[in-house]
Amino acid sequence: MDNRSAQQQQQAELIKDYLSGQVPDVGRRVRRGCLTKLFSLLLVAILGGALLYGLVAITDPWSFHIGGRWTPLLTWHGYGELLTKNGTEYPLYINFYPSSHFSRLHLEGLRPTGGLQGGGWLCTSPGVMQRLTLSGTIYGGWRSTEGSLMAFRLLEPIIFNTGQPRGFFDLAGRWQGPKLVMTGKGVPDTFRSGLRIEAASVAFDWRTSTAFKAACRAPRH
Repeated sequence: MDNRSAQQQQQAELIKDYLSGQVPDVGRRVRRGCLTKLFSLLLVAILGGALLYGLVAITDPWSFHIGGRWTPLLTWHGYGELLTKNGTEYPLYINFYPSSHFSRLHLEGLRPTGGLQGGGWLCTSPGVMQRLTLSGTIYGGWRSTEGSLMAFRLLEPIIFNTGQPRGFFDLAGRWQGPKLVMTGKGVPDTFRSGLRIEAASVAFDWRTSTAFKAACRAPRH
């Protein structure tokens, strides 16, 4: 019995020594595997970002220099006071970035050089904002937007497209230094709220959405 107990104790110690020597190695291998995967994902993200930047630099170099600014995130945002034909002013905020979809038609003698997509907010009354989607085209701009023409449609968004009517209005205009000066084009359609934007004009400056929201909350005179 004593010999059998001694053998069992010896076996237990051998198993304990084996486990104590092996388990940490397994943990280290798991950690190394996780770190390798994370590094691989980070490397793929960096290479993907570099590839995207390289592609945009070739197809839409203007998006790095929008409105006289260095725009490394390829995005521009700003707001202005949209003045309609009846004299009503609506603060309007927009943001846009390059798109592969754009009109193939010339405008005012300029050829299309790229597409735009983004969104916007129209302040219809103090504290009340109408969300918009933006799509359009840049004409004549290549290395920067200086002197180029932009035209886009601001459209009432929907969740499911069942062919229902959607309000919209079109704007077109040129960059004048840091300002994008635009006027209404074409025939607009009435929003579901009954709002209709006709014969509008606006000058956009580089501003944040925070500044726009503050302007929207301010009382109208």
